[in-house]
Amino acid sequence: MARLNLKPAQMEMANYLRAPDDNPPPEGIEPRRLKIYQDLIYNNIEGFISGGFPVLRSLYQDNDWHAMVRSFIDGHRCHSPYFLQISEEFLSYLSERHVVRECDPPFLLELAHYEWVELALDVSEEELPAAQAPGDLAVAQLRLSPLAMVLSYQFPVHRIGPSFQPTEAGEPTFLVVYRGVDDAVHFMEVNAPIARLLELFGDAEGAAVAAVLSTLAQEMGMAEEALREFGLEQLHMLVDKSVLLVTGPANELVEPA
Repeated sequence: MARLNLKPAQMEMANYLRAPDDNPPPEGIEPRRLKIYQDLIYNNIEGFISGGFPVLRSLYQDNDWHAMVRSFIDGHRCHSPYFLQISEEFLSYLSERHVVRECDPPFLLELAHYEWVELALDVSEEELPAAQAPGDLAVAQLRLSPLAMVLSYQFPVHRIGPSFQPTEAGEPTFLVVYRGVDDAVHFMEVNAPIARLLELFGDAEGAAVAAVLSTLAQEMGMAEEALREFGLEQLHMLVDKSVLLVTGPANELVEPA
């Protein structure tokens, strides 16, 4: 019988801890002990969220921030029990369940996604393969690093902070966020052609440099020779930063998708 009653008791406790203002406390438990559990649960979750989204946190008054975290704890059902994935769960909550309030900035979701990407790359268990000598990139095969993401936003999220909070979307902002050989996460702003160039190398098997530059030239309505020198210069920079990885010679490569 005790086992049969355990689940309802657990759910009663869980409901109270999620939203103590909206649910009665479980009977037979000292209020002081309940407060310890309540603070422990909330402070741990809020601490992980604040640590994962430090810029976003800095933009909110305390009451507004804690109300949003409380809503996440009460209304979102996590799919992972791991603390390191709380940030991803919070991002899912913002995109799927959060009701926009007057205090929320218009770039809320984009800034949260950008900060989550930084954390995701920082804790990723992926490893950079041993570097290959770049040699002549014009006849090489490259692919995007598994520790690099090419992102596009309507707001310049990498510049947002307490002193800069745009109120309207502008021209698209293209960013590359990556973890380098120093094991640190970096970002750089790029233009649309470079973002597209990286996208063409996104295939895990890689693609021939000459074929990718040819595709990009056609898409931009440019002569291949006019793009070649600039493109190779950018590719050398991206390989040096381990954003692109050399995977083989061009005669073993496939055409870009």
